[in-house]
Amino acid sequence: MRSLGFFLSVLVITLVQGRSTTLPFSTIFRGESVFNRLIERAKEEHWRDLPLGDRTVAVGKALLGTPYVNFTLEIDDHVEAASADLYGMDCWTFFEISLAFARMLDIKSDNYSPRDLLALIELDRYRDGRCNGSYTSRLHFLEDWAYDNERRGLVRNVTRSLGAVLMRGRYLNEMSKTWRSSRYLRNNPQLISQIRQIEYRVSSRDVYQIPKDRVAFVQSKIRNGDVICITGQGPEGFTEHVGLAYRDGSGVLRFMHASKDRREVMIDVPLQNYLYRYRKFAGIIVVRPLEVRGQAAA
Repeated sequence: MRSLGFFLSVLVITLVQGRSTTLPFSTIFRGESVFNRLIERAKEEHWRDLPLGDRTVAVGKALLGTPYVNFTLEIDDHVEAASADLYGMDCWTFFEISLAFARMLDIKSDNYSPRDLLALIELDRYRDGRCNGSYTSRLHFLEDWAYDNERRGLVRNVTRSLGAVLMRGRYLNEMSKTWRSSRYLRNNPQLISQIRQIEYRVSSRDVYQIPKDRVAFVQSKIRNGDVICITGQGPEGFTEHVGLAYRDGSGVLRFMHASKDRREVMIDVPLQNYLYRYRKFAGIIVVRPLEVRGQAAA
């Protein structure tokens, strides 16, 4: 039986001793003042006492107004490292930072540090929970993130239990086709073949979605803090966008996300309305994060 302190220590030691240490800390983490502000607010508002979903939403709400910034994970020409930028986020880094911060509050009771947050981001962001210094160790596709994290007991993909349908005729080739847009792939073109293999492996799995015309019928079963992966019409790719489910004071299910159009983290319109704002959206995949603490006792 491993203690929580031992579990987090292993994560932090892995990060500190790994290849990520070849990059300066100022490169892998930005926003210590924001981190400290979040810690103080978490203590004042007793976020640690909340269930994980509500805790994640509390963190997300505290980040409202954060500028939308893309490519914040492209931090080096060669070395991939677990990193976080609290000054600017895209749709993916917004939800993963919110979730990692919420989990951190459960694992430790005090003396939080940015390295604690980075360790939990690494656990979530990388295949098998480990960044090995290579770009290909990162989970680049939401459907692959859900698959890998569910396999490790960190999330539960509840989509099929909500009456989902199989997404047919899909393929992935965006990353290998547009490799020049990635700093890592431009400087390491030998990785493109590995990316193609990952794309093939992910697209060969069965992926389910809830079509947007059915969301209204299942939204009562979606919980605060669920990760909402928005699917596209295809056939290229599965997902287009991601954010968090948020129930407002009236119980309305809204979409909280880092908006590329509004250029900031925001609480948007009700989820079912948001899905009809863009013709390219087809439906949703609903992924429910679980406490990491359960992994410590395994």
